[in-house]
Amino acid sequence: MLRTFAFSTLLLIFAVPSAPAQGRDGSRFTCDDVGGWNDDRASHCEIREDTVAGGNPLDVDAGPNGGIRVRGWERSDVLVRARIVGYGDTDTEARQVVSQVRLDTGGGQVRARGPERQGDRHWTVSYDISVPQSAQLTLTTNNGGISVSDLRGTVRFRARNGGINLDNVAGDVRGETSNGGISVDLSGDRWEGEGLDVETHNGGVRVNLPEHYSAELEAGTTNGRLNIDFPVTVQGNVGKHITTTIGGGGPRIRAITTNGGVSIRRR
Repeated sequence: MLRTFAFSTLLLIFAVPSAPAQGRDGSRFTCDDVGGWNDDRASHCEIREDTVAGGNPLDVDAGPNGGIRVRGWERSDVLVRARIVGYGDTDTEARQVVSQVRLDTGGGQVRARGPERQGDRHWTVSYDISVPQSAQLTLTTNNGGISVSDLRGTVRFRARNGGINLDNVAGDVRGETSNGGISVDLSGDRWEGEGLDVETHNGGVRVNLPEHYSAELEAGTTNGRLNIDFPVTVQGNVGKHITTTIGGGGPRIRAITTNGGVSIRRR
């Protein structure tokens, strides 16, 4: 059943949408931090919820503006929470924009559809989604970040302008962002699954690993510094690209950037 929670506010500050900010329980995914143009434009915000049957795969597209936050949980169904914000010259206009946005969670896809932009009348959507821990996901954003935590499944992601955050993930995880940094925090003593492959074209990459982690590691940058806080053995010149074994080896961890530094650190 679709549930809707509505909020209205006057826009004071604009920020490019990024990955939705909230704790692991999703309690901070609200309309409280919604901002907008610093020119007295109005906004209206609604939080909509929909619970759908579990199943794979799931394809989530945040559209032109909005972020995606996905968390694994020990349930078989999927909870989709969407924060829809409409903008206009008045509160009435902003409400009208939001009222025309439709959330579609059928057929293994999550999408929002609404009116075309007309001047200052437009809308954005960000998602907070809870999925089974073994989910198969495809995540896409244009202007917004992607955050994934507590998953052991198959994840493919693509962001154009937005950062990537991966926390306590495993399985087969691969993706990239064109403009944004990548932050990865892993647990355990080695990767469980096929491997991790992350890349950004403009931004730094930071990977935090437990002290006694084991993996096949590939890390590199074209324009930036490469720092690895693990003892490694290499042949030839290290340069700015390295492929090596840390600990006892294991599935490959690949972290690459074109413009930015790469840091592989021990906790």
